[in-house]
Amino acid sequence: MYIRDTIAAISTPPGNGGIGIVRVSGDRAEAVCTVMFKPLNSGGLQSHRFYFGAVCDPASGELIDEAMAVLMRAPRSFTREDVLEIHCHGGMLVVERVLAAVLQCDGVRLADPGEFTRRAFLNGRIDLLQAEAVMDIISAKSQASLALAQRQREGALSSAIDKVRAAITKSLALVEAYIDFPEDDIGEADTAAIKTAAAASLGDVERLLAGYDEGRIVRDGVAVLIVGKPNAGKSSLLNRLLGENRAIVTHIAGTTRDIIEETAVLDGLAVRLLDTAGIRHTDDLVEKEGISRALECIPLADLVLFVLDASRPFTDEDRLILEAVAGKRIIAVRNKCDLPTQLVLPTECSVLPTVAVSAGNGNGIGQLKTAIRSAVLDEAVLDSREFVAISRARHRDALQETRSALQRFLSGLANGSELELLSIDLREALAAIGQVTGATTTDDVLDMIFSSFCIGK
Repeated sequence: MYIRDTIAAISTPPGNGGIGIVRVSGDRAEAVCTVMFKPLNSGGLQSHRFYFGAVCDPASGELIDEAMAVLMRAPRSFTREDVLEIHCHGGMLVVERVLAAVLQCDGVRLADPGEFTRRAFLNGRIDLLQAEAVMDIISAKSQASLALAQRQREGALSSAIDKVRAAITKSLALVEAYIDFPEDDIGEADTAAIKTAAAASLGDVERLLAGYDEGRIVRDGVAVLIVGKPNAGKSSLLNRLLGENRAIVTHIAGTTRDIIEETAVLDGLAVRLLDTAGIRHTDDLVEKEGISRALECIPLADLVLFVLDASRPFTDEDRLILEAVAGKRIIAVRNKCDLPTQLVLPTECSVLPTVAVSAGNGNGIGQLKTAIRSAVLDEAVLDSREFVAISRARHRDALQETRSALQRFLSGLANGSELELLSIDLREALAAIGQVTGATTTDDVLDMIFSSFCIGK
């Protein structure tokens, strides 16, 4: 429930910094400014202009800090409410004192997580996709994820969703017109027009769903699993990709016993690297557990780096690993290419992208980084200024519901179902796609989404 009171919070990260910002939004924002802020130059404060002055305790009048203040009157603000921002020195004690003083003012309370952005959504300043994009911009892990979030914030994905929603609405209007006027029998031409419109909507939904994996990978990064037999050079490869000695490397087979997980940005893509125990038959209980954990990670990986020792022949252990990762996106990494080569890949590896590297001296690592990116992203699509993609499971689930409803509608239309039943399917499609932008989202869902935001945003 939206209560139009006045909220306040610290909008800068915890810790000491050059500047700290306390944000106030609501009808009491200007009153707070009048009580607490004393501008150096007398006179009223104009909207959207910074003023230098003193921030004082509203009860005692004691000076808290010298600061800059800006008042943004509604509706020309992020929340479309009156907004006050106080930019003071960035020490935590100073910022917390300013916030405490603001909260002493009548009618002001501490904001909930994400409440400023939630008010922007509820007041029509942005839709739910754009609200989520705000957090995606803040938490972007790479240039690619930042670019995707910026396009979503600008409304590119919202426009694509709204286009589909408008088309479904038009189909529903046509169906309901015949329900309201039963004396006008629906003809073949009318049925064909409704079918064409619904089929076009279904095609648009299918295209949006097809981009989910790519959008998710750009936003969250790609999970890359490093597998291979013992002493193939998996941990050395991890260290080389990270540019640091993260994993212990020895000549002793089975040194890695557990999953080692690290995050890096490779060729502009956020990558979660998982180094695993060498997969082989063993009687060592601890090594067995490490191998079991490695096998459990396979279904969760977006991409597998199948590391092979190029200085040795292909073995039954290599084949066992290849069978274990069958069905995944795989890059065959021929490691130790600085040594005399004895490795001959079997025919089943002929379809896999293959990169020759030396984890020891770094040869081929640049090509491997490029191959990782190419294996999970369509560069031509990604580089396009028109690239938009759904990137959250919430978006995918809502569009899958939309697709199912449209498929039921088209099937019913082909089978001559009653128009009243067909209209139910279209209404369900509208409700489902409306969840993406927030047009039909419940308060419970909004609570879940905005609770993940930081306080002050």
